[in-house]
Amino acid sequence: MKEKTILILLLMSFLISCNSSKKEFGTMQEATFNIEKGLNVSHWLSQSDLRGAERQAYMTEDDFRKIAELGFDHVRIPIDEVQMWDEEGNKHEDAFALLHNAIKWSFDNELRVIVDLHIIRSHYFNAKDNTLWTDPAEQEKFWGFWVQLSEDLIQYPTSKLAYELMNEAVADDPEDWNKLIAKGIEVVRKNEPERKIVVGSNKWQQVYTFPDLRIPENDTNLILSFHDYEPFLFTHYRTPWNPVYVQYEGPVHYPGYTIDSTEYANLQGPLLEKVQNDNGYFDKEILEKNIMIAVRLAKEYGLPLYCGEFGCFPSTPMEDRVRLYTDLMDIFKRNDIAWTHWNYKNDFPVVDEKTLEPIDEIVNVLIGK
Repeated sequence: MKEKTILILLLMSFLISCNSSKKEFGTMQEATFNIEKGLNVSHWLSQSDLRGAERQAYMTEDDFRKIAELGFDHVRIPIDEVQMWDEEGNKHEDAFALLHNAIKWSFDNELRVIVDLHIIRSHYFNAKDNTLWTDPAEQEKFWGFWVQLSEDLIQYPTSKLAYELMNEAVADDPEDWNKLIAKGIEVVRKNEPERKIVVGSNKWQQVYTFPDLRIPENDTNLILSFHDYEPFLFTHYRTPWNPVYVQYEGPVHYPGYTIDSTEYANLQGPLLEKVQNDNGYFDKEILEKNIMIAVRLAKEYGLPLYCGEFGCFPSTPMEDRVRLYTDLMDIFKRNDIAWTHWNYKNDFPVVDEKTLEPIDEIVNVLIGK
């Protein structure tokens, strides 16, 4: 009887030990924000005039379920100041409720989330003059947004949600961006030392400006980010918001020269000048050579690298678009670069906006089917 009791006690001790080990391992896993392939959930809480019921209906739980079903593992959710706060800095509670819904729906479908402060009233990436760089009051307001966002989002696990403090900075002096982002990181770190923060380079997060990026030392919870729309003349072919590009109706190509020089005879004025200036030769080797600028800096600091935006307007020829995506997927994979395609169902879609049916040629190459 005594021996039987001892055996039972030993077995219970072993099971408790195993359970403890599992909990410890689980905690280690929960501390890791792992992402590989994602979609931007754009033109909902950002760059949209939709409000009220229309905005609420534009992205629903079905959309997040669809994103997961297609094989993506995370979403980047752009948000704009004008959507989230009034001009006095008061929160629009309905917009914050939608953001919390999106986070819940993402987690329910095993999607991780990056919350990206995309456009603020004092800074828009396509504006010529941004008062953010010259007005200290606007800088204080920017940091204040992140005080509020951190207080609101701190409840979510660091393994599942990350922050991107601002999208595509366009400061004339890169030091203005370096100073702003350093203080922004400091603001978040007061209460969230373990939260992953996405940091991009100046001038639209191009790889070419990575050498100007000053990265805070001894912060291992940063993710370096770049955006890649090269070749721009191809990826933005006939985009209606570009008054020059929308005029060009001739063919475009990838790889090779985006526009054959024989097409110049059919162009004139600003269109000819713009096409000649932006036209160039691009192939996989050149794309990777450019991306390596960012790869080298990420390796130097021992930080993960992430392509937060890339994509092609649907007017681009499908076969060439697939070739470009195929090359990018291989470059990203070989250099351990996570990515988020721009976007889900709007101007650079991977699904039909109304039916949510996937554009198979695009989804297959992105997911690797």
